[in-house]
Amino acid sequence: MDTVSGVWFGQRFFKLEALQARAAGIAEGLKAFGVQAGDVISVYARNSPTVIEIAMGASQVGATIAPVNTAWRADEIAYILADSRAKVLFAQVDLLRDSLKGVPAGVKVIVCDPLPETVEAYGLKPEALAPLDGYIRYEPWVDACSSVAERRPVAPVSNLFYTSGTTGKPKGVVRSPATPEQAAHRMKVLETCYGITEGVHSLITTPLYHVFASAHALTTLAKKGTVVLLPHFDAEGLLSAVQTHRVSHLQLVPTMFVRLLRLSESVRRQYDVSSLRHVLHTGAPCSPEVKQKMIDWWGPVIWEQYGSTESGVCVLCNTEEWLAHPGTVGKPFLGSRVAIYGADGRLLGPREIGDVYMRMPGSPDFTYLGREEARRAIERDGLITAGDVGYLDEEGYLYLSDRRADIVISGGTNIYPAEIETVLSGMPGVRDSAVIGLPHEEFGEQLAAFVVTDPDAKLTAEAIQSHVRERLAGYKVPRQVTFVDQLPRDDGGKLLRRKVREQFASTSRARS
Repeated sequence: MDTVSGVWFGQRFFKLEALQARAAGIAEGLKAFGVQAGDVISVYARNSPTVIEIAMGASQVGATIAPVNTAWRADEIAYILADSRAKVLFAQVDLLRDSLKGVPAGVKVIVCDPLPETVEAYGLKPEALAPLDGYIRYEPWVDACSSVAERRPVAPVSNLFYTSGTTGKPKGVVRSPATPEQAAHRMKVLETCYGITEGVHSLITTPLYHVFASAHALTTLAKKGTVVLLPHFDAEGLLSAVQTHRVSHLQLVPTMFVRLLRLSESVRRQYDVSSLRHVLHTGAPCSPEVKQKMIDWWGPVIWEQYGSTESGVCVLCNTEEWLAHPGTVGKPFLGSRVAIYGADGRLLGPREIGDVYMRMPGSPDFTYLGREEARRAIERDGLITAGDVGYLDEEGYLYLSDRRADIVISGGTNIYPAEIETVLSGMPGVRDSAVIGLPHEEFGEQLAAFVVTDPDAKLTAEAIQSHVRERLAGYKVPRQVTFVDQLPRDDGGKLLRRKVREQFASTSRARS
């Protein structure tokens, strides 16, 4: 096994020193465009070493990166680029082709050709890869700039992440510049959450436009480790990569756990995953049944973190803690604070459900770009809320119920859709589910479940309702069950609940 630091992508290895050389060229090119410290550039590309070297190059001029979700299209991209005042956009040609009208005038566009591994992984057609006339092509530009550039080590990257939000436009989270002490504290938080030490082998399969993936990859490289980067998630492909590269560190979302567990026992037994030492998950609730099965399969290497773009990661849980406190997302670490408040602003005690507020001390303060009032609205007693609802137990372990904006109020009772979705995720034959509230004349709202089943499953609405009724109170049973072919999720596996309402709620047609 090659112990030289760098990035594996498919069958190719990109040495860290080569990435650094190209990053130095990117930095020179950005400076030639007038990009200075504090300016914003944007990246609209799928997972590849290209995204990593652009981030490294931006860091060398002190530029901030506003990543663009690859699922977004012209209007969404136009908003992000205009709101962030991005000066430069690096865009993958096949993605940009359908989104050109979303690029504001004055933004310098550099078009990246996808690497062959990306072309194969996504089945990209030749017509999607044809050059776009009138734009700078990435490879010749990097080659020209690299010839005059000075190579520099990996440096921290500043990001302008946009919160996905449940209503309204996304909000850009802008952090104050970190002091040396704050930068050191952030590195300690990352090393603790990701478990990264010198020379680890980390596998990245979630999208690099999420902080979860980008921070993991760049922290690994800063520690002279090896990154195994997958173009996208594939359950068996992930197991193969773990075995081939003796991966020690891995980050996933719960949806990926479910898909891994759906592999047959014979397929699972083909792969050696004994090299895994630290598997971190976050991003969505994880069914206790699913998590227990992953622990039974992979051993006591499963970790969970909880936080937000605004607050930073504030809660962490290892396998032993979770087994002792099933269902928890963990407890505060490294001096972080978590508190639960009621609707009246009262500080709540153990097992009282309310709004979750938290903060990781030592992190630079932040604001929402151009939205100071929105920033003030989420703070209480120096703590920040991401809109989640939950409770603390007597030992300080946090349990999440749902997001405040997603709560369904039926007959005056609060119902948490995530709780029901977690139950459904453990039902044989259910591949995916989303629960929302639909208007109801008498009760205000009633529960509706939209369910994706395995191809050979013979489930009925009554079977779905019975499964929930056996595990939860009767008022939590969906009154309407609609079978659909697919639910809208982003590349990171996050359920896009707003799009569920847009696509299904108005008609709620059952699949024949």
